[in-house]
Formats: sequence, C-alpha cells, structure tokens
Amino acid sequence: MADRPEDNQHTLSRQVLELFVAGLFILLSLVVMSDNWRIGARWASDGPEAGYFPFYIGLIMLVASTITFLVNLRRTPALAETFVERAPLMQVLWVFIPTAVFVAAISVAGIYVASTLFIAFFMVVLGRYPIWKAIPIAVLVPVVLFMMFEVWFLVPLPKGPLEAALGY
Repeated sequence: MADRPEDNQHTLSRQVLELFVAGLFILLSLVVMSDNWRIGARWASDGPEAGYFPFYIGLIMLVASTITFLVNLRRTPALAETFVERAPLMQVLWVFIPTAVFVAAISVAGIYVASTLFIAFFMVVLGRYPIWKAIPIAVLVPVVLFMMFEVWFLVPLPKGPLEAALGY
C-alpha cells in the first residue's frame, strides 16, 4: 500500500459528508420522535408519559441536524475542502471492511470461528506474518477465550455449527 501520486486524489468533500451525516441524524430523530409519540410523549395528570423526554431529545436532534444540513447546503462547493484523500481512505477501508465482515460472520459461523478467521486475516494480510506463525495464534486465542467464557465463567457467546457439533 505504497503512496502513489494518484492515490492522493479528492474523494469526498467535507460538505458532502456533513450533508449525509446530518441527513442520517434527521431520519434518526424523526424515528425517535414518532416512536416516542406513539408510546406517549405528553404530560399526563401524574407527570410525563414514558416518551416525553426522549421525544424532546429527538426534537432537539432534529433542529440541530436540520440547521447543520441547511448550513452545509448553502456552503459554496468551491470552499468545501476535501474530507479525506484516497490513500488514507483506503487504509481505513482495509480495516473497516474486514471488521464489518467479521461482525456479519459472527451470526453465521459463531464468534470463535469468525475470530479465528479475523485474526488470521489481519496477521497474514495486514501484518505480513508468515502463515505458519499466524495460524497457531489465530486458533489459540479463540480457544482460550472459549475456555474462559464458556467453560470457566459460563457466559454464553454466539455459537455456530462447529460449537453445536461439539455439544455447546
């Protein structure tokens, strides 16, 4: 992952990213407000209903996010600086994408098998360790964690087909 001149190109402007995040927060605040209105966001004879305070927190989020959205909408694109260059974005993605795959794999393969693959990937691909060094670590760490959580502390963690085949 050497830096090449073409790697340091404009990817996303700060303006686009702030518009996107503000839009997400607008949607989130509308969901919070509507759900809390459904369960009761009024003042009852005995005090506030269950959704009263969360509703108003959602309203504050809505106002702040809308102001952020409108301010960034009015910003001239020529003044919008680059949020991230391509090379640093790629470095972040090299960590983020395998982590997202790991989280998704937990529900399918269980946390121990997913952790084995995750540790092996990071050691071999990003750490550039030889596979003969990575495999024992990638296997032993989840085995130790399995013993600690499942056997000693009796704390169940998400399991997959392998653990089911072993009777756990």
